[in-house]
Amino acid sequence: MTAPEKAPALLEGIRKLDDEWARAIGGLGEPELRAPSALPGWSRAHVLAHVARNADGLRNLLTWANTGVETPMYASAEAREEDIEAGAQRAAADLLADFVASAGRFERYAGELPDDAWAREARNRQGAPVTGAVVARMRLSELTIHLADLDRGYDLDRVLALLGPLTEDVVQHAVTSRGTHLPALRLVTDGFEWTMGAAPKTTVRGSAGALLAWLSGRSDGSALDGDVPRIPAWA
Repeated sequence: MTAPEKAPALLEGIRKLDDEWARAIGGLGEPELRAPSALPGWSRAHVLAHVARNADGLRNLLTWANTGVETPMYASAEAREEDIEAGAQRAAADLLADFVASAGRFERYAGELPDDAWAREARNRQGAPVTGAVVARMRLSELTIHLADLDRGYDLDRVLALLGPLTEDVVQHAVTSRGTHLPALRLVTDGFEWTMGAAPKTTVRGSAGALLAWLSGRSDGSALDGDVPRIPAWA
């Protein structure tokens, strides 16, 4: 579980990646937005619409943690999908403006949270409890992974290099999210290490980006060293 004291650093990472996103999408027009992203079946416009609605959804969870009033991330799974599809059909200028505005709303709300709100809990889409600090880590992870998905010259190692020590938090989120699908093994990357299960006999090594790509279903793990197990796709 991410410590509440980590929230300021996570917010600084979020601001840094929001700035990087602004550079990556600046000047995109209709042809570029309608082009395929690295995610099967999604255009770049779909990726932007998803990340924008993610900002609003995670702001809902911060509101829940802050106020104690149940505020689900999305009205429903169906509403989430419909909002992404509708957003992806917007004109380029409207889509880009919506993306920037949603990121700003999250930053502003998170920046004004009282310190004790970071330790309070909401519930994620799966119904599991998450603290405000974990919500910040979720946003950082979304920005990291989907910047590579945008297919604008970023791979995960390049994005993670922007985050420095926060790399551990992003990979930790993927490890936590995928934990039930991982056998007993050690994951070792860039000075960080995770042990899954009791007395693991297998060690998987590689760059943080390669490890994150495998954990998030973006690669088969062939860029990693060791006996890399197959894991289900990340829904």
